[in-house]
Amino acid sequence: QVKPQFESRVNRTCSIFQAIVYRTQLVAGINYFIKVQDSDTGYAHLRVFQSLPHENQGPSLVSFETGKTRDDPLDYF
Repeated sequence: QVKPQFESRVNRTCSIFQAIVYRTQLVAGINYFIKVQDSDTGYAHLRVFQSLPHENQGPSLVSFETGKTRDDPLDYF
């Protein structure tokens, strides 16, 4: 659901957008830290916020880091 937000912010279209691994952090909603393969050899780390169910809002891309590798650790950023 956040692929269009990511593509808009990096100003390119991703032919691949595959989640590899994720972690969660419980806040007033949930922060998801997701490692995504965004090209044949490229990876990005995304921080996605999902608000509480009663707020009726979809996930939003809060922040991201590009230029990652498959082996880079997925940490808070």
